[in-house]
Amino acid sequence: MDLNFYKDKKVLVTGHTGFKGAWMCVTLVNAGATVIGYSSCSKTEVRLFDICGVKNQITHIKGDVRDLDHLQEIFRKYQPEIVIHLAAQPIVRASYQDPVGTYATNVMGTVNILECIRLNPCVKSFLNVTTDKVYENKEWEWGYRENEPLDGYDPYSNSKSCSELVTHAYKNSFFSEGNVAISTARAGNVIGGGDFADNRIIPDCIRAAINHDDIIVRNPFSTRPYQHVLEPIFAYLMIAEKQYVDGRFEGYYNVGPDDTDCFQTSALVDLFVKHWGENIKWIDRHDGGPHEANFLKLDCSKLKATFGWQPRWNLETAIIKVVEWTKCWNAGGNVRECMDRQIKEFQKI
Repeated sequence: MDLNFYKDKKVLVTGHTGFKGAWMCVTLVNAGATVIGYSSCSKTEVRLFDICGVKNQITHIKGDVRDLDHLQEIFRKYQPEIVIHLAAQPIVRASYQDPVGTYATNVMGTVNILECIRLNPCVKSFLNVTTDKVYENKEWEWGYRENEPLDGYDPYSNSKSCSELVTHAYKNSFFSEGNVAISTARAGNVIGGGDFADNRIIPDCIRAAINHDDIIVRNPFSTRPYQHVLEPIFAYLMIAEKQYVDGRFEGYYNVGPDDTDCFQTSALVDLFVKHWGENIKWIDRHDGGPHEANFLKLDCSKLKATFGWQPRWNLETAIIKVVEWTKCWNAGGNVRECMDRQIKEFQKI
């Protein structure tokens, strides 16, 4: 993909301080885009956005997507051409602890973004990033397609299903004349350098490895479509660009790895252990936590047929890149340089 399209384009990224958001901002800044980031800036002990140095290269705005008045002010002031909506409460387990907050952010946040787009004709392309968990999961072996029923099980997954439906309703009700191209992207689980979130398997592996502890795996037999974070980042940018140029490309797209990279969690951890080294090991310790899907994968035929898209890094390569970034960071190295290098390597394939 040629990112020259984004040079001097004004792109609003919500949730830009999150893990995906930081990688998105770095990729766009490197492409020459004018980036406006909008995020609640919820603090964690360590955050990729803070340590990669991109904050000083964008317009960084602290705000909550539930605050419609503030969002409207930002749209009027900055007049973005492209909007990529990443802001969300993204953790399944956290959604059981705070279902109201999860729905408020993931559903009404989407409503507010779409309302601002409706009122600001500057926007030509909008992409709502949801999740592979929006589908009614029947635990079957084949991948879900974009025309399957939406009905996420838990508050997080269901709220993202609702976000999809909100997008569909606004698209049909207010953008049917093609003045704004609108798509959603349903991505599988992502891994990559700089993810420090709780209750995610690779960050859990990294924390254990750095502390020389055993890795605790709570659900080793669940199967997920794992992919490096740059896979969906580049797919999102491709969709946003193509529909900006030609509105006929708008739609609903799955973004995930090939079947060969739909791994059980135990196999994913085995790869991490192999490439981290230092004699680390993992142990199976189911903690009786809330319901999570055991088997879930996507059929990405539509993305492949429409754009000629193919995954670039297999899962083992993705793990190698995670370990490379993490060891650089843990040794006090230049993580931004590492990110820039990985982005260039990804583009060259």
